[in-house]
Amino acid sequence: MATMKVHGNPFSMATMRVTAVLYEKDLLFQFINIDMMNSQHKKEPFISLNPFGQVPAFEDGDLKLFESRAITRYIADAYAEKGTQLIIKNDPKKMAIIGLWLEVEAQQYEQPAAKLARELHFKPLFFGIPTDPKVVEENEAKLSVVLGIYEKRLSESKYLAGDVFTLADLHHLPTLHFLMMTPAKKLFESLPRVSAWVADISARPAWLKVIAMLN
Repeated sequence: MATMKVHGNPFSMATMRVTAVLYEKDLLFQFINIDMMNSQHKKEPFISLNPFGQVPAFEDGDLKLFESRAITRYIADAYAEKGTQLIIKNDPKKMAIIGLWLEVEAQQYEQPAAKLARELHFKPLFFGIPTDPKVVEENEAKLSVVLGIYEKRLSESKYLAGDVFTLADLHHLPTLHFLMMTPAKKLFESLPRVSAWVADISARPAWLKVIAMLN
């Protein structure tokens, strides 16, 4: 039996980030579905794994982690020689560039992208709540600025951190998946290099396995 366990929900963007890394690494894991509609993530036993009551939580033997980006970095580092090489451990300069774009994703891209995904996809489809046009307009403007910077970066290299796919690219996949099903996809499609990058990373076999978990 797999020693690694992911406690999460297939539709959670943070959970998808973790399962994507596990599939890229070709690692066996047990997925424990957390019923968020019934607030299972706010109750025991889950709350003992993450006191903040947010999915996912992760176990690898006696190691217990929460916060998806901390989990993905652990997996990429601990299992560096398995599957896709998502980090470059023996080159501090290249690792610094990966770290830079990981920070860009977390600090610049994620906030407007996640807000748009919630407004344009999750609120109307999952909760029957109308989209707030002001929130959409504000965050489309913010995301457009970020993507303009991405377009320039992708004129210099195939992927954000260089010429190979890394954790920095992978972290974008959950929000990209949902945004490309909304009118916000125009922000990506209007930029040729960004559009090609989205198509490339979205077609990865490991990511398609994550998407299959939604069915």
